[in-house]
Amino acid sequence: MFLFESENMKILAIESSCDETAAAIVEDGRKILTNVVSSQIDIHKQYGGVVPEIASRHHCENILPVVSQALEGYSFEDIDAIGVTYAPGLIGALLVGVSFAKGLATALSKPLIPVNHLQGHIASLYLSTDLKPPFLALIISGGHTHIVEVSDYTKYNVIGRTRDDAAGECFDKAARALGFPYPGGVYIDKAAVSGKCTYPLPKPKVEGQEFDFSFSGLKTAVLNTIHNTKQRGEEINSNDMAASLQQTISDILIDKTLKAAERYNYKTIALAGGVSANSGIRKAFENACENRFKLYLPEKKYCGDNAAMIASQAYYNFSDGIIATSDLNAYATSNI
Repeated sequence: MFLFESENMKILAIESSCDETAAAIVEDGRKILTNVVSSQIDIHKQYGGVVPEIASRHHCENILPVVSQALEGYSFEDIDAIGVTYAPGLIGALLVGVSFAKGLATALSKPLIPVNHLQGHIASLYLSTDLKPPFLALIISGGHTHIVEVSDYTKYNVIGRTRDDAAGECFDKAARALGFPYPGGVYIDKAAVSGKCTYPLPKPKVEGQEFDFSFSGLKTAVLNTIHNTKQRGEEINSNDMAASLQQTISDILIDKTLKAAERYNYKTIALAGGVSANSGIRKAFENACENRFKLYLPEKKYCGDNAAMIASQAYYNFSDGIIATSDLNAYATSNI
């Protein structure tokens, strides 16, 4: 992998994989110059989750003002390349960002750099820490739970992933059953602070796949416990259920991640993705890794979807010669 001989390379990146329209300018992969995120949480809250068609529509409305805001104080001449999330995510939402980035790159005669959203989450760590490969990453979000070997800035090997629900999806669906607003994971985290681990919950395993995850059975166990308690005319203790669920998910994540680190001889572990902002999970990993592994956590403001992480990864992709042509397409699913 070659690095740029010149410094101060500025990349304008666009992120639109779900319900955040985002744009950012990052210099040399690690210095954030601007970072703008327009969230649709209030729009989707009334539906209890993201509605793909509505998300796409609002991306169309938001992308020009968001990019314009990210460019405040800079001109197109200051920008060296355009980065964009092309996969995975909601296909309609991704197409808005990809189409805009392709048009912008063509009009400006700038290189177009494709970025995988999951790689972007890993790159969020480069924005607020001194982390450098190699390390073992755990990506935990609403749609993904992956254990990934990061041998270099553009070289990855997935050694474990969820076979059904992701950790974030389990949090959100349990939160909905408990009556918490969307996005539920945040409310689970807050409620767990006042709760106790009084509800016994299962820790499902994947037969023959030591490092793969399965959260569907855990989610079902929570929903059944809530339903059965109500059927008996009793009240579920929401705080205790939140604490029990958070602790169970933490135990599952820690058990597999630390075993993987030991198996593959990694001394450095990094968390990334929206669920890595969960305070209970962060604290549990800090305790488990103490005196055993060096743990890196992204700043909470970079855990969720943002374009700064996409611009960061775009820098390293470009360094390694990963450049898209005008036929770049969006994909709902993709390997990291």
